[in-house]
Amino acid sequence: MNEANNRDSEFLGYEYKELSVEQSRVSMYLDGYKSFGWIADDNFDLPKAGSMVTLHLKRNRKIMNKMELTRLQRNFEACMNEIETLERSKTANARIASLTAGVLGTAFMAGSTFAAVASPPIIWLCILLAVPGFSGWIAPYFLYKKLVQKRTAKVVPLIEAIYDEIYDLCLKGSALL
Repeated sequence: MNEANNRDSEFLGYEYKELSVEQSRVSMYLDGYKSFGWIADDNFDLPKAGSMVTLHLKRNRKIMNKMELTRLQRNFEACMNEIETLERSKTANARIASLTAGVLGTAFMAGSTFAAVASPPIIWLCILLAVPGFSGWIAPYFLYKKLVQKRTAKVVPLIEAIYDEIYDLCLKGSALL
């Protein structure tokens, strides 16, 4: 009987959480969630294949300040999602602009080709349309690089501010544990 009571006092109930994150952000998520009482579940290994990793976390069900920790955790998750969105925004507009320039260049080259195969061939129109066509094929690379550089300059300070906010959230969470 004494052994049964001893085993009951050692029992810990856990709540479990499973989330998929980019492999490059696994350490940040593990460190952040540790501040809210979550630990990596030893029963699962981190898969190494692919760009996404599924994290399996657990924490004590009877943790103190659970509501406040959950609120801080939600703010942490929102900040991480915001960082992801800002990272994607670095290339989104640049990609659209460079693809548009490439399609326009292709349209000019199509016009140039039609002018060359017309009966009789209109050579002056062929040359006139080929110049912006080739430019439209060359320019997207430089356009993409320039737009990514501009957007990165705007986004980096915002991302750094969010990292500072995450640091504060993790400090508050650690203090509550």
